[in-house]
Amino acid sequence: MEFGVFILMQQRGYHQTSDEVLNNAVQQTVAADQAGFDTAWYAEHHFSNYGLCPSPLMMVAHMAALTKRIRLGSAVCVLPMYHPARLLAEAGFADSVSNGRLEFGVGSGYQKYEFDRFGVKIEDAPAIFNEFLDVIQTGLKDKSFHYDGKHIQLPETAISIRTKQKPLPPIWLATGHPETKARAIREGHNLFVTALLNGKDKLQEIRQGLSDIAQKQGKSIDDTKVGLLRCAFASDKEAELNSYVENARFQRRLSEGLKFRRAQSDDGFMVNEEPGTNELSLEQIRANLPVGSVDYVIERMVEEIRILKPKHVAVQTQLGDFDQKTMLKQIELWGTRIIPAIKRELGEDFSKRAAA
Repeated sequence: MEFGVFILMQQRGYHQTSDEVLNNAVQQTVAADQAGFDTAWYAEHHFSNYGLCPSPLMMVAHMAALTKRIRLGSAVCVLPMYHPARLLAEAGFADSVSNGRLEFGVGSGYQKYEFDRFGVKIEDAPAIFNEFLDVIQTGLKDKSFHYDGKHIQLPETAISIRTKQKPLPPIWLATGHPETKARAIREGHNLFVTALLNGKDKLQEIRQGLSDIAQKQGKSIDDTKVGLLRCAFASDKEAELNSYVENARFQRRLSEGLKFRRAQSDDGFMVNEEPGTNELSLEQIRANLPVGSVDYVIERMVEEIRILKPKHVAVQTQLGDFDQKTMLKQIELWGTRIIPAIKRELGEDFSKRAAA
C-alpha cells in the first residue's frame, strides 16, 4: 500500500503571492519525503488561481534536487496542450535528473478556458489524447520512431534524453471516459480516480464501475494499479478541521465552475468563488470525508481502502489558503502515526491479496 501527497498549488486570493504558493509546495514535498510518503504529485493548470503549476515535469526536476527518496509525479500533464516531441524529451530529462523517480501521469484536460489559450479545441481533446498516448509509448521505448495520425504527425524522430526507467516510467491515466479506462486496463497502465467530496457510496460505485470495465476486457481490476485522490485531514482542533473542509469546498467550487464553463472573474485571473448547483453543505462534506480525530481518520481510511481496494492513496495537502505550518505538521503526523496504523490494520487484507 502506497501513500502520496497531491499538491495543486492554489492561490485563494492576493493575500497569497505566487512565490509563496510555490514555496509552500516545495516545503510540503520535502516534508513528505522526510515523513516517508511514497510519492509527491503535481497538477497542471494555467491562466487562473485554481492551480499555479504550469509544468509538473519542471516541478519534478526541481524537487529531484531537494529530495532523497520520494517518487515524483505529474498528476497530470494535460497532453493536448503539448507538442509530443518536447514532452517526451522533458519526461526523459525529469526521469534522468530524478534518478528514475518519475511517475508519469497524463490526462486529456477539462477546462475550456485553458484550451482556448493554447489554440486547441476542447472537443478534439479525447482524440488527441489517444493519439498522444500511442506516441508516448512508442517514443519512450524506441530509439527512433514516426507517427501519422489525424491530429499528430511526426517524421522519423529520435528523442535525445532517454528515461532512466526501462522501458518507460509508470504511466498513470486520469480520465472519466470509460473507453480510456478500458485502454488503461487493457494496456497495463495505472489509473487515478477520485470520489471528489462524496462518501463511501461513491467509492463503491467507482469500484463496481472499474470492475465491470475490466471484466469486459477479460481482466480483473485487481491486476490494475488504482490510485485514489482523497481529501483527508486529522486533528483534534475543530478550527483546523473546519478550515480544511471549507478549503476543500473552495477547490470544488472553482473546479466545477471551470469545468462547466460558468466560472466568472473580475480581473481575468482570480476566479470568483460561487456555490455550485446541488452543493453539499460543510457538514455533509465533513461527514463524507476522512476528516476528524487521528483514530477516526485511520478507521475511515481503512474502511475506504477496503471498499475501493486501491494500491495507492494520494492525500490532498494543498487546498486554498490552508495554513502552511499546520499542513506541514499534518504531513508529519501521517508519516509517524496515520500511515503506519493504516498499514497495520490492512496487513492481513493485503497479505491475503498478495497470496491470491
